[in-house]
Amino acid sequence: MIILLIIMNLFIILFLPFIMLGIIKKTKAFWGGRKGVKLLQPWYDFVRLLKKEPVVSSTTSFVFKIAPVIALATSITAGLFVPTVSGFSIITMDFAFIIFAYILGFGKFFSIISAMDTGSSFEGMGASREACFTALIEPAFFIVMASICAVVGVFTFQSLNVFLHNTDIIGVCIIVLAVVALFIMMLTETSRVPVDDPATHLELTMIHEVMVLDNSGADLAFLSWASAIKMVLISSIISALVIPVSLPFGLSALYYFALLFAISFAIGTVESAIARFRMSHVIEFVFAMSAIALVILSLITIRIYGG
Repeated sequence: MIILLIIMNLFIILFLPFIMLGIIKKTKAFWGGRKGVKLLQPWYDFVRLLKKEPVVSSTTSFVFKIAPVIALATSITAGLFVPTVSGFSIITMDFAFIIFAYILGFGKFFSIISAMDTGSSFEGMGASREACFTALIEPAFFIVMASICAVVGVFTFQSLNVFLHNTDIIGVCIIVLAVVALFIMMLTETSRVPVDDPATHLELTMIHEVMVLDNSGADLAFLSWASAIKMVLISSIISALVIPVSLPFGLSALYYFALLFAISFAIGTVESAIARFRMSHVIEFVFAMSAIALVILSLITIRIYGG
């Protein structure tokens, strides 16, 4: 059974991102009254990019060449700590959410210095924006995770599954707010609308997309794959909050994949319903996660100490 769960976790981490991207594209096509591309079109695009030879500027150093591999490796490694089906994670340890965040941060650091390594003012602008948003997102993520772990008394990702049991109205409010905060985090970390638009090529308005303008071929494929993996990982954390751990394996797996489908549909709907925010409003949107995290901390304090 353990071997089966490990294989399923690796499948979810490595291949489910392409399906989620396909569902997002299908959803956007549905709301636009179009048929849209095939569900597995992101996978076909990924394979096509792998067959192309990367074009590397002569002004770049070895940092630019290794950054895409490091970004992909850190996303996959971080996924080993995240619970997926039935709350199972390949690596379970105390304070795994801290290791998870800093592994992703390590990959993002190389993505940022890779963009700056090109010497392009546009990519440097995108790198500074990416660093700014990360500085706002990480503390809020730590507050959300640490607050829930403090109530349960288990400082692992598995505490998310336990939190749903024997909860009261305050606990339900905490779960709802945590889901909203993590959804904002996912849109920010994966550079989706309204934070960024993966379909645009206007340098002055881009964040992540402007950082990868000089990447091509397999390098671009690895960066796109790493970003999609983050989407699956944060969606899995959301699922751990709302799916009871006591469910049978088959029902838990069904709920898990249905929830990831619902999150993909929600992302596609958001991208169809609203446009990308102005940069000043993007900061306000990202700050909303910090505000929600502080509300969660207040509710957790009330639940522990009363008041």
